[in-house]
Amino acid sequence: MAAPLLQAHVDIDAPASNVWALISDLRRMPQWSPQCRWMRPFGPLRQGTRTLNFNRRNRLFWPTTCTVVEVIPEQKLAFRVDANHTIWSYELEPNGPGTRLIESRHAENGVTAFSSMSINVALGGTTNFECELVEGMQTSLAKIKAAAEST
Repeated sequence: MAAPLLQAHVDIDAPASNVWALISDLRRMPQWSPQCRWMRPFGPLRQGTRTLNFNRRNRLFWPTTCTVVEVIPEQKLAFRVDANHTIWSYELEPNGPGTRLIESRHAENGVTAFSSMSINVALGGTTNFECELVEGMQTSLAKIKAAAEST
């Protein structure tokens, strides 16, 4: 069974506007995520925008589609992975002169049976895969932090 919430955060010495500029450009997701290799939105960033994505883990490649479910500029960006119904989000909070960026994977309503089976068969089981997802979040946040602080 999928964990209801996976989450990681990082404190960034940059204003929310700089961080938002990085995460709201969905085409840049492969720069941050160790699993995402390609992400293309169909239209401008807004609630309802759909994306086509290609993910990779070692030699395994798979496509996904997502739907943007929430956009609050400089505060929150969230999208639903259509195949498994999880919601991935980035939330920005003021943190002194900088920004705290929180990345989350929400599965409070579980995931699809197909997703659970696929994870167990091809990705080493739920526990291992979720540990890998949290490590990926930490990697993504570190890359976003480095990019935001270098501008």
